[in-house]
Amino acid sequence: MAVDARLHYLTEVRQGFAALLYPLEVIAHSPVAAYEQTRDFITRQDILSQENRELRQTRLQQSVDLQRFHVLQAENDHLRQLMGAAQASPQPAKLAEIIHTGRDPFTHKVIVSLGSQQGIVAGQAAVDEYGVIGQVTQVYPFSSEVTLVTDKDLAIPIQIERNGLRAIAFGHGRDDTVDLPYLPMNVDIREGDKLVTSGIDGIYPSGLAVARVSRIERNQDSPFARIICTPTAGIESHRQILLLAMAFVPATPADSRKMNLPRPHHASRRP
Repeated sequence: MAVDARLHYLTEVRQGFAALLYPLEVIAHSPVAAYEQTRDFITRQDILSQENRELRQTRLQQSVDLQRFHVLQAENDHLRQLMGAAQASPQPAKLAEIIHTGRDPFTHKVIVSLGSQQGIVAGQAAVDEYGVIGQVTQVYPFSSEVTLVTDKDLAIPIQIERNGLRAIAFGHGRDDTVDLPYLPMNVDIREGDKLVTSGIDGIYPSGLAVARVSRIERNQDSPFARIICTPTAGIESHRQILLLAMAFVPATPADSRKMNLPRPHHASRRP
C-alpha cells in the first residue's frame, strides 16, 4: 500500500473495480433515488394543484366581479336617468329601493325601502324614468307597499296623448298589461297610442307616461271594445324607483264645507 501510494501501481486495478461495482452502487441507490424523485414529483404536483386552484378561484372571482361591474354600471346609468326624471318632475321626489316582491301571483305589489319615518304617505305615485310604476298603498315606519299599475285593484285616470281622450286605466291582474274598459266600439283609439296621466285625481302630475295601446279587440257581441295596453315603465326591470310627493288639488265646494275652509266670496246682488 505504501508503494502504491507512491507509485500508483494499483490505480488501474482500482478503476477497474470501480467500473465493475458502479452498477451495484446504482442498484443500491435506486430505491433512495426513486423515493426522492417520487417525493419531489408529489411535492411539485401539490404545488401545481394549489396554484391551479388559486388560479381557478381568481378567475371565478374576476368573472363574478365583471358581472357585478356590468350590473353596477347598469344601475348607475339607471340612477342617472332617475335623477334626471326627478329634476324634471314638477313635484318633489324621493329615491326608494325595491327590497321585496310579493309572492301572490294574483296581486302585483312590491315593498320599497322608505316609510313614514322618511315622510312617505299613502297615495304617493311611484315612477321611474319611463313612466308610472304604481302607487303607495300601505305605509309602515321604515318601508311601504307599492301597488303596481298591472294590479287589478289599481285605477289611474289617463288621457290619450294624441287626442286628449280621457279614460280610466285598470291593471289586468293576471299578466303585465293594463286595460281600458267600458269604452265604446267606435272610440278613437289606435294601436300605438300613448297613455299619459291626466292629473285630474291629484295623485299623478299630468303628462306622465303610463302605457301604450298594444291590441284592440272589437267584438260585435259586446258594446265595448277591449283595449289592451303595455306599461311603459320598467316594472320588473330595476330596483330603484322615485316616490313623488302628492300633487295639490283645490278642494271642491263640498270638500270646503267638510274641511271648514272659507267659502269663495261672492259680491252681493243689487236689488
